[in-house]
Amino acid sequence: MRNILLVLWIFLVSLPVYAQILNSPDQNMTLSFTLDQQGTPIYTLDYKGKEVIKPSKLGFEIVLSKLGVIDLARNFTVISITTDSENSIWEPVWGEEKEIRNHYNEMFVKLSNADRFMNIRFRLYDDGLGFRYEFPKQEKLYDFIVKEEITEFNLAGDHNAFWIPGDYETNEYVYLTTKISEIAANREKAITRIKTQVPIEGAAVQTPFMMKSDDGLYINIHEAALIDYPAMHLSVEVDDLKLRSHLVPDVWGGKGDVCTPGKTPWRTIIVSDDARRILASKLILNLNEPCQFEDVSWIKPIKYIGIWWEMFVGKGVWNYTDDTHIKLGATDYSRVKPNTMHSANTANVKRYIDFAAKHGFDQVLVEGWNIGWEDWGGKVRSNLFDFVTPYPDFNVKELQQYATCKGVKVMMHHETGASITNYERRLDNAFRFMKDHGYNAVKTGYVGWIRPKGEHHDGQWMVNHYIHVAQIAAQYKIMVNSHEAVRPTGLHRTYPNWLAQESARGTEFEAMAGLPPEHTTILPFTRLIGGPMDYTPGILQTIFSYHNPKKTKQTGTTLVKQLAYYVTIYSPLQMAADLPETYDRFADAFQFIKDVAIDWDHTYILEAEPGDYITISRKAKGKNEWFIGGITDENGRTANITFDYLPAGKQYIATIYEDSKTAHWQTNPMSYQIQKVIVTHKSNLKQYLAPGGGVAISIKEVASKAEMKGLKRL
Repeated sequence: MRNILLVLWIFLVSLPVYAQILNSPDQNMTLSFTLDQQGTPIYTLDYKGKEVIKPSKLGFEIVLSKLGVIDLARNFTVISITTDSENSIWEPVWGEEKEIRNHYNEMFVKLSNADRFMNIRFRLYDDGLGFRYEFPKQEKLYDFIVKEEITEFNLAGDHNAFWIPGDYETNEYVYLTTKISEIAANREKAITRIKTQVPIEGAAVQTPFMMKSDDGLYINIHEAALIDYPAMHLSVEVDDLKLRSHLVPDVWGGKGDVCTPGKTPWRTIIVSDDARRILASKLILNLNEPCQFEDVSWIKPIKYIGIWWEMFVGKGVWNYTDDTHIKLGATDYSRVKPNTMHSANTANVKRYIDFAAKHGFDQVLVEGWNIGWEDWGGKVRSNLFDFVTPYPDFNVKELQQYATCKGVKVMMHHETGASITNYERRLDNAFRFMKDHGYNAVKTGYVGWIRPKGEHHDGQWMVNHYIHVAQIAAQYKIMVNSHEAVRPTGLHRTYPNWLAQESARGTEFEAMAGLPPEHTTILPFTRLIGGPMDYTPGILQTIFSYHNPKKTKQTGTTLVKQLAYYVTIYSPLQMAADLPETYDRFADAFQFIKDVAIDWDHTYILEAEPGDYITISRKAKGKNEWFIGGITDENGRTANITFDYLPAGKQYIATIYEDSKTAHWQTNPMSYQIQKVIVTHKSNLKQYLAPGGGVAISIKEVASKAEMKGLKRL
């Protein structure tokens, strides 16, 4: 039962203003809210008596068409404050947990400013705070443009920060680790060259933004339920150790169009003195609306392979011909000269379908199947792809029939070239084509400068586009995996057909520029806080000159670390990204990729420290099977792996895929060994991880005594 307490405050300007206090359900977190003498909303946040957020301002500067700039950051009075609480359980369609608890205490503040009204809703959980602005229906504030959102996060110290630079177009950067005070000095170092980028002037970082204080607090700032609003970056005032919201502008320079009644996304602060609780937090999911679909039976996690990696290692290409000045609707592909390197041809796709069927994969992604790839990357042309016309060497109907006979589906690929008006104009035809030819999942891409010109990947216009695609896809019962999109904010709860996103520097950069070993020990604390990532792991041939002498890069991992990613980098959409012939060569290691689940009943964060190491165990959905993944940075370490979550009184066989004693991500990355041991809920494993290495373990219940013969007991 909910308890509602209504507190009416009547103010005279000369009277002092007293703070209203809200505690988390476990009493460890304390939020205070007040108005200062200028009538500015102020909040603070403490955790176990330690300051997390010092007094910080809330509010807006807005633009009204006839009145110009209006200050909605001062001269407020409180109309009322309402408190509420919630303690319930809900079940996601898919996820890291079968059930999620939504337990919070709420404070709802109604404010008035010269006959204009703004409300602030705070929800305080045991693991953090979410708050948003709400604008009720009102006579003097119908629609407006946000000039600035004045949301501050005034930090209590010069924390260690794990960050990438603020950028309106891309989040595909390598993370830096510095003090807050050092962010400005390292801005130029952080801004590596990317094809499409607009770095924010001055010191700015992207969310999710991860920090660790000197006194042992882990703090993560992000947002939840990003709908009809631009994404939030954070401007950094290094001298004052203050962060301030920085919204992505539109082509006119505005930072969000709002029509009342309306609301902003939630601003989120996850806090703990245990790094494992940051990874376990479901605060952002809880702040999103429940699933919009009545029927979700068609939404299924997917394990897939694809015609993709061979292009990165120089064994194939996306384009059918090397001719240039290709024009959609004008070029006759039956008359052009094929380049003989085109990967998405019928015979090659059949080879991948055969491999998927043999090894139990659900789908085969095919990139480069459709006309237009010759003259697309970075071009300003709007009419790039039609999403329905295949190249001459790709037989849609034949491959549909072949895949169906093999019990496999082909996954569609829609690279838009960032020409959004073209894609939206063709969206229904593209999805109808998919439905007619047996496709139920699509990978979308947004490489390049957004058309219409002047809009940004992370702006309000594009935020609405990504959601629009998920909604239209649902009408056709299609699942979506978006690349180069705005980073996620938990909307997969509301739109569970939006299975995953890229929205960070993933495996493709191993081939293009390389990734440092610490990268994936940071991603779960940053990018993955908002939602699952299509990281595309599973590269077992980690030295790329094996494929092509001109390819001088190698992964920043050992082979075993690539296996561990299937557990540590969560996604209901997991790719075995390497080539079929590579998996044939490493068949024993490939077994883990075949076995590992992609949907879970429970997740146990065993060890975690951002930038250093992560060890996670997960229970497969509806099965008595568990899978463990452990990864480390450039330093070797010994992981402490417990099994106390296993049911008592039973024995299990653990198959351990481990780095050899001589393994090293640079010098000996593909050296590994596999052993089997017997474990129970009392077992404990001290496991060596090589520099840049990892460990992957599958655990299954013992079916017969014969299985245990000769096996060591832990």
